[in-house]
Amino acid sequence: MRGATPAVLPPPLRAWLGLIAVLGALTAFAVGVLYAGHSLPGAVDARLQPSPEGVPPSWRRAALAVDFLGEPAGAAALVAAVAAVCLLLRRPRAAVLALAGTGLTVAATKLIKPLAGRTINGEHLSYPSGHTAFLTALALVVALLAAGRPGLGRAAGTSLVLAAALVAGAAMGWAQVALGAHYPSDALGGWCTALAVTPTTAWLIDRTAGRRP
Repeated sequence: MRGATPAVLPPPLRAWLGLIAVLGALTAFAVGVLYAGHSLPGAVDARLQPSPEGVPPSWRRAALAVDFLGEPAGAAALVAAVAAVCLLLRRPRAAVLALAGTGLTVAATKLIKPLAGRTINGEHLSYPSGHTAFLTALALVVALLAAGRPGLGRAAGTSLVLAAALVAGAAMGWAQVALGAHYPSDALGGWCTALAVTPTTAWLIDRTAGRRP
């Protein structure tokens, strides 16, 4: 008899990640309402943004490299690589999450942007940051795959998932702010969007797959 396909959202983590998803959605909504229709940085944004002279050339090159990971070519390569690893590890649900989780997260940012109406550099819609949301979502997929290992407790698993999301979100958020493509609060909104959408997508995948005979 074949064993059951491992859940992509580890059962011990469901309650905590469910709470985090709710908090992420509420935070993204609150920040979006706060800056809706604005075209200037907020007080916190102004403190965190680089000086008018911009970042040094070496830091700018690093920011461009990180930014490429959120561009269509870089993002497609990353998602394909993660999905392939999931299939090699015989984790088909995780492979589906790599595609659906990142796709739905980016789609959510595109849906929110015209509703928030926040702009930067003219008429460029900026809230929330799609690049930050994407890389955070992909990091969540990889972290959930690792957190599903047997013997990893709830506290360690939750810490691993949050740490991965924080590192990925901070790296891409910094790159977007350094390049002048987004305000820091846009990056926060993208990060929170990924925290809301990706665990929810994982739960839906497990629920749907669990109904199959």
